[in-house]
Amino acid sequence: MAETGGGRPVTVSDVQQLVRRKDEIEAQIKACYELLEGQKGVGMHEPLVDAEGFPRNDIDLYQVRTARHNIICLQNDHKALMKQVEEALHQLHAREKEKQARDEAEALAEAMSQNQSLPQPFARVNAVTPGSPASVSGLQVDDEIVEFGSVNANNFQNLQNVATVVQHSEGRPLSVTVIRGGRRVHVGLTPKRWAGKGLLGCNIIPLQR
Repeated sequence: MAETGGGRPVTVSDVQQLVRRKDEIEAQIKACYELLEGQKGVGMHEPLVDAEGFPRNDIDLYQVRTARHNIICLQNDHKALMKQVEEALHQLHAREKEKQARDEAEALAEAMSQNQSLPQPFARVNAVTPGSPASVSGLQVDDEIVEFGSVNANNFQNLQNVATVVQHSEGRPLSVTVIRGGRRVHVGLTPKRWAGKGLLGCNIIPLQR
Protein backbone atom coordinates (compact mmCIF):
# COMPACT_ATOMS: atom_id res chain seq x y z
CA MET A 1 0.00 0.00 0.00
CA ALA A 2 1.40 3.38 -0.99
CA GLU A 3 1.93 5.88 1.76
CA THR A 4 2.49 9.61 2.16
CA GLY A 5 5.91 11.08 2.78
CA GLY A 6 5.34 10.77 6.52
CA GLY A 7 4.93 7.00 6.21
CA ARG A 8 1.21 7.03 7.00
CA PRO A 9 -1.60 5.75 4.73
CA VAL A 10 -3.16 8.28 2.35
CA THR A 11 -6.35 9.92 3.62
CA VAL A 12 -9.29 11.56 1.83
CA SER A 13 -7.90 14.89 3.05
CA ASP A 14 -4.58 14.16 1.29
CA VAL A 15 -6.40 13.48 -1.97
CA GLN A 16 -8.47 16.65 -1.63
CA GLN A 17 -5.26 18.62 -1.11
CA LEU A 18 -3.73 17.06 -4.26
CA VAL A 19 -6.88 17.83 -6.25
CA ARG A 20 -6.85 21.44 -5.02
CA ARG A 21 -3.20 21.74 -6.12
CA LYS A 22 -4.14 20.22 -9.50
CA ASP A 23 -6.93 22.80 -9.91
CA GLU A 24 -4.50 25.60 -9.03
CA ILE A 25 -1.99 24.41 -11.63
CA GLU A 26 -4.71 24.12 -14.28
CA ALA A 27 -5.81 27.68 -13.50
CA GLN A 28 -2.21 28.90 -13.82
CA ILE A 29 -1.78 27.10 -17.16
CA LYS A 30 -5.05 28.65 -18.40
CA ALA A 31 -3.86 32.12 -17.33
CA CYS A 32 -0.56 31.65 -19.22
CA TYR A 33 -2.42 30.56 -22.37
CA GLU A 34 -4.71 33.58 -22.05
CA LEU A 35 -1.65 35.82 -21.80
CA LEU A 36 -0.25 34.28 -25.02
CA GLU A 37 -3.64 34.74 -26.68
CA GLY A 38 -3.51 38.42 -25.70
CA GLN A 39 -0.12 38.74 -27.41
CA LYS A 40 -1.50 38.48 -30.96
CA GLY A 41 -2.36 34.82 -30.24
CA VAL A 42 1.28 33.70 -30.54
CA GLY A 43 0.60 30.35 -28.81
CA MET A 44 3.43 27.97 -27.90
CA HIS A 45 5.15 27.58 -31.28
CA GLU A 46 4.68 30.71 -33.41
CA PRO A 47 7.99 32.46 -34.33
CA LEU A 48 9.09 35.42 -32.22
CA VAL A 49 11.10 36.97 -35.06
CA ASP A 50 9.85 38.75 -38.16
CA ALA A 51 10.46 37.79 -41.78
CA GLU A 52 13.90 39.42 -41.67
CA GLY A 53 14.97 37.60 -38.54
CA PHE A 54 14.56 40.54 -36.14
CA PRO A 55 12.70 40.19 -32.82
CA ARG A 56 9.05 41.07 -33.31
CA ASN A 57 8.15 44.49 -31.97
CA ASP A 58 4.38 43.98 -31.99
CA ILE A 59 4.44 41.73 -28.92
CA ASP A 60 6.04 41.67 -25.46
CA LEU A 61 8.78 39.09 -26.05
CA TYR A 62 9.67 38.80 -22.36
CA GLN A 63 6.06 38.05 -21.39
CA VAL A 64 5.68 35.51 -24.19
CA ARG A 65 8.92 33.66 -23.33
CA THR A 66 8.05 33.66 -19.62
CA ALA A 67 4.53 32.37 -20.28
CA ARG A 68 5.81 29.60 -22.57
CA HIS A 69 8.43 28.54 -20.02
CA ASN A 70 5.84 28.55 -17.22
CA ILE A 71 3.40 26.46 -19.28
CA ILE A 72 6.06 23.77 -19.89
CA CYS A 73 7.03 23.67 -16.19
CA LEU A 74 3.40 23.67 -15.02
CA GLN A 75 2.42 20.90 -17.44
CA ASN A 76 5.25 18.73 -16.05
CA ASP A 77 4.07 19.47 -12.50
CA HIS A 78 0.48 18.66 -13.57
CA LYS A 79 1.52 15.30 -15.05
CA ALA A 80 3.39 14.32 -11.88
CA LEU A 81 0.48 15.44 -9.71
CA MET A 82 -2.06 13.47 -11.75
CA LYS A 83 0.05 10.34 -11.16
CA GLN A 84 -0.02 11.03 -7.40
CA VAL A 85 -3.80 11.59 -7.47
CA GLU A 86 -4.32 8.34 -9.39
CA GLU A 87 -2.17 6.32 -6.95
CA ALA A 88 -3.86 7.89 -3.91
CA LEU A 89 -7.36 7.24 -5.28
CA HIS A 90 -6.45 3.64 -6.09
CA GLN A 91 -5.21 3.19 -2.53
CA LEU A 92 -8.29 4.81 -0.98
CA HIS A 93 -10.57 2.70 -3.17
CA ALA A 94 -8.84 -0.50 -2.06
CA ARG A 95 -9.17 0.50 1.61
CA GLU A 96 -12.82 1.49 1.10
CA LYS A 97 -13.54 -1.95 -0.39
CA GLU A 98 -12.00 -3.62 2.68
CA LYS A 99 -13.97 -1.35 5.00
CA GLN A 100 -17.18 -1.98 3.04
CA ALA A 101 -16.72 -5.76 3.37
CA ARG A 102 -16.15 -5.38 7.13
CA ASP A 103 -19.15 -3.05 7.49
CA GLU A 104 -21.41 -5.46 5.62
CA ALA A 105 -20.22 -8.37 7.75
CA GLU A 106 -20.85 -6.34 10.92
CA ALA A 107 -24.28 -5.24 9.69
CA LEU A 108 -25.21 -8.86 8.91
CA ALA A 109 -24.03 -10.02 12.33
CA GLU A 110 -25.98 -7.20 13.98
CA ALA A 111 -29.15 -8.04 12.06
CA MET A 112 -28.85 -11.74 12.88
CA SER A 113 -28.16 -11.21 16.59
CA GLN A 114 -30.84 -8.60 17.17
CA ASN A 115 -33.42 -9.94 14.73
CA GLN A 116 -35.25 -6.65 15.15
CA SER A 117 -37.97 -5.11 12.97
CA LEU A 118 -36.51 -3.02 10.17
CA PRO A 119 -36.92 0.76 10.23
CA GLN A 120 -39.26 2.53 7.84
CA PRO A 121 -37.65 3.47 4.47
CA PHE A 122 -38.64 6.76 2.82
CA ALA A 123 -36.98 6.46 -0.62
CA ARG A 124 -35.59 3.94 -3.07
CA VAL A 125 -32.51 3.96 -5.32
CA ASN A 126 -33.65 3.24 -8.90
CA ALA A 127 -30.42 3.98 -10.81
CA VAL A 128 -26.67 3.98 -10.05
CA THR A 129 -24.11 5.11 -12.64
CA PRO A 130 -20.93 2.96 -12.79
CA GLY A 131 -17.84 4.83 -11.58
CA SER A 132 -19.89 7.43 -9.68
CA PRO A 133 -19.47 8.26 -5.96
CA ALA A 134 -22.67 6.29 -5.27
CA SER A 135 -21.32 3.27 -7.15
CA VAL A 136 -17.92 3.42 -5.41
CA SER A 137 -19.65 3.57 -2.01
CA GLY A 138 -21.49 0.33 -2.76
CA LEU A 139 -24.99 1.77 -3.15
CA GLN A 140 -27.16 -0.51 -5.32
CA VAL A 141 -30.35 -0.26 -7.37
CA ASP A 142 -33.44 -1.15 -5.27
CA ASP A 143 -31.74 -0.20 -1.99
CA GLU A 144 -34.44 1.29 0.24
CA ILE A 145 -33.12 4.28 2.17
CA VAL A 146 -33.95 4.56 5.88
CA GLU A 147 -31.31 7.16 6.79
CA PHE A 148 -29.49 9.61 4.55
CA GLY A 149 -27.26 11.72 6.78
CA SER A 150 -29.72 13.56 9.04
CA VAL A 151 -32.78 12.65 6.91
CA ASN A 152 -35.02 9.75 7.98
CA ALA A 153 -38.66 8.66 7.65
CA ASN A 154 -39.70 10.94 10.51
CA ASN A 155 -38.42 14.22 9.01
CA PHE A 156 -38.44 13.42 5.26
CA GLN A 157 -40.80 15.68 3.28
CA ASN A 158 -39.45 15.58 -0.27
CA LEU A 159 -36.28 14.92 -2.23
CA GLN A 160 -35.14 18.51 -1.61
CA ASN A 161 -34.31 17.35 1.96
CA VAL A 162 -31.80 14.85 0.52
CA ALA A 163 -30.47 17.38 -2.03
CA THR A 164 -29.78 19.88 0.77
CA VAL A 165 -27.83 17.30 2.80
CA VAL A 166 -25.82 16.35 -0.30
CA GLN A 167 -24.92 19.98 -1.13
CA HIS A 168 -23.80 20.67 2.44
CA SER A 169 -21.71 17.48 2.58
CA GLU A 170 -19.62 17.84 -0.60
CA GLY A 171 -16.26 16.15 0.01
CA ARG A 172 -17.34 14.77 3.41
CA PRO A 173 -18.52 11.21 4.05
CA LEU A 174 -22.24 10.77 4.77
CA SER A 175 -23.68 7.91 6.76
CA VAL A 176 -26.38 6.22 4.70
CA THR A 177 -28.45 3.27 5.94
CA VAL A 178 -30.43 1.16 3.47
CA ILE A 179 -32.52 -1.99 3.54
CA ARG A 180 -31.14 -4.53 1.09
CA GLY A 181 -32.45 -8.06 0.83
CA GLY A 182 -34.35 -7.75 4.10
CA ARG A 183 -31.45 -6.49 6.18
CA ARG A 184 -29.89 -3.18 7.09
CA VAL A 185 -26.70 -2.14 5.29
CA HIS A 186 -24.59 0.89 6.23
CA VAL A 187 -22.87 2.75 3.41
CA GLY A 188 -20.27 5.52 3.64
CA LEU A 189 -21.14 7.87 0.76
CA THR A 190 -19.03 10.96 -0.05
CA PRO A 191 -20.79 13.46 -2.38
CA LYS A 192 -18.19 14.92 -4.77
CA ARG A 193 -17.53 16.16 -8.28
CA TRP A 194 -16.91 13.36 -10.78
CA ALA A 195 -17.05 12.87 -14.55
CA GLY A 196 -20.87 12.80 -14.62
CA LYS A 197 -23.67 15.07 -13.43
CA GLY A 198 -24.35 15.98 -9.80
CA LEU A 199 -22.39 14.86 -6.74
CA LEU A 200 -23.73 11.29 -6.31
CA GLY A 201 -24.37 9.63 -9.68
CA CYS A 202 -27.55 7.89 -8.58
CA ASN A 203 -31.28 8.49 -8.83
CA ILE A 204 -33.51 8.38 -5.77
CA ILE A 205 -37.33 8.27 -5.79
CA PRO A 206 -39.61 8.78 -2.77
CA LEU A 207 -41.59 5.78 -1.57
CA GLN A 208 -45.36 6.18 -1.56
CA ARG A 209 -46.60 4.68 1.69
